[in-house]
Amino acid sequence: MNVAVLAFPNISPFHLAAPCMVFGEGARSAGIKEFNLAVCSESKAVMPSSSGFDIQARHSISKFDQADIIIIPSWPFPETIPSKELTTSLLTAHQRGAIIVGLCLGAYALAHIGLLDNIEATTHWAYSNDFKARFPKVKLNNQVLYLKHNQLYTSAGTAAAIDCCLHLVRQYLGSKHSNAIARVMVTAPYRTGGQSQFVALPVPNNVADERLASLLEQIQKNLCATHTIDELAKQMHMSRRTFTRHFQSLTGQSLGQWLLNQRLNYAQQLLEATDLSLEHLSEKCGFGSAVTLRHHFRKQFGLSPRDWRNAFRQA
Repeated sequence: MNVAVLAFPNISPFHLAAPCMVFGEGARSAGIKEFNLAVCSESKAVMPSSSGFDIQARHSISKFDQADIIIIPSWPFPETIPSKELTTSLLTAHQRGAIIVGLCLGAYALAHIGLLDNIEATTHWAYSNDFKARFPKVKLNNQVLYLKHNQLYTSAGTAAAIDCCLHLVRQYLGSKHSNAIARVMVTAPYRTGGQSQFVALPVPNNVADERLASLLEQIQKNLCATHTIDELAKQMHMSRRTFTRHFQSLTGQSLGQWLLNQRLNYAQQLLEATDLSLEHLSEKCGFGSAVTLRHHFRKQFGLSPRDWRNAFRQA
């Protein structure tokens, strides 16, 4: 599979490195040989990066003509309109069925040429107001990590760009390969695109939150049990109100939302790695019944558990 990544003057090396690591060095280190990565630019001249050193792409954007996946890893400025040559290359690739990906501000490039008109897309939350004003035809969703519409993908900031790229690997090669790359990169193997960009407090910063983080680990190891706010607040020696406030602060979610996400993530793992029946699997994940599991699974992922297992089952 041919993967082409666009580089441009003053690009952030971090943004450029995210897809290059997943489809290039990370894949090779994991023993995956399915990707042919090419970093391209509109001119193969030496270009300054945003970090004080120069870079030079080995390929021109003529590589887009053979690419199965084209990635715009960022964008110079919101007001920058793609050149005529780049616009033609992207539109032609889209028409022939190539996957076009706008990571972070790369969504601006896709929006400028009309690829995102009348569809749902995302970008970095800090640019939401500007993006909405410039592209009123785009259905902006600034709450999520990444979105897919047919062959078009958009993502939030740099960490979400990695999630989006790993999701692409998962879609086309399966979870065994995406998990292998994630292990090489020492990152989470899978975060659903629907997870929020906004996390109020990603790590504990006081004793109470450290105790709560430890409690969450215990819950994750026992998802089949019933967990209530009153029970957990008692374990933490907190009032219901104080516990709820601390939980929301640490996770950015309510207890119910967090538990549902953990149970769905565990269900994904079991569907991919075991032959458990849906009834048995739903009990292990804490859903109680296969009917409840199917309802939440389809609502969250747009697929039934059976379809997910067929699509992502590990060899």
